[in-house]
Amino acid sequence: MGTRINCKSCRRQEIKNPKLKIENSSSCFILTDIEGTAGVTSFENDSYNTGRYFDHCKRLATAEVNAAVEGLLGAGVEDILVCDGHGHGGLWFEDLHPRARLLHGRPITLQQFLQPLPDYDTCMIVGQHAMAGVATSNMNHSQNSQSIDYIKLNGILIGEIAQFALYAGSFGVPLIGLTGERDACEEVKALIPKVRTVEVKQGLGRGAAISLSAPEARRRIEEGTKAAVDSHLSKPIKPLVWDAPFVLEKRFFHTHSADACEAQPGCERVDGQTVRYRGDEIREVIYR
Repeated sequence: MGTRINCKSCRRQEIKNPKLKIENSSSCFILTDIEGTAGVTSFENDSYNTGRYFDHCKRLATAEVNAAVEGLLGAGVEDILVCDGHGHGGLWFEDLHPRARLLHGRPITLQQFLQPLPDYDTCMIVGQHAMAGVATSNMNHSQNSQSIDYIKLNGILIGEIAQFALYAGSFGVPLIGLTGERDACEEVKALIPKVRTVEVKQGLGRGAAISLSAPEARRRIEEGTKAAVDSHLSKPIKPLVWDAPFVLEKRFFHTHSADACEAQPGCERVDGQTVRYRGDEIREVIYR
């Protein structure tokens, strides 16, 4: 399928902009997902909105987000925006930490979804899973668990972590922390070696995992999130930036998905299930 993310394979450059204040940490944008939450193991039962445990799992995910918010507050962060990044929505609004605000609702455009991101000093991901194709990753997928086989950027297999980190990096916002399953933690460290991670479950396969207890997962998230901010203040993490030009390749499980993409401007049909997009700006291609 190609080369997986490897820190030696990724071409990076430092953003040279005197206006950037990468050592600041007074505000944080949190992107959330549900599949990397401790106790969540099944698409059909837990993360699809038709699942019998979906509402319960939304509360589990929200509790982990709240633990991260506590950690940020403990490190002196004042402005915290939580962006519900899961499909039809994966958080339980009434349980949200009172010091956080929530960006949510569907349908939503990419511009609406990530519009506030440039105004924040740092960003984090809470509840993350690994990219599609990682055999040991519980609930592994990339963007859409029902339609996408893989995503490549400049020949390198990437997942949702790289997409978000690169998009944030284009605005000068560094990804300083991630919580989720073990393979997701390893995936982000290959991209950003100094990032702080909190592992709350270990995947045994796509449908099974060993999870920490809910109280222990939340305790570690709170401590790890505070440590992420403290570490960033002492040894700042650079925003993630790769060199242009960019070629994004996306392969689907079924041909009709590629058919729909082919009608979009700038789409190149590679074969029955694969399309490509090209551009000189990462924001033009990364979420195509």
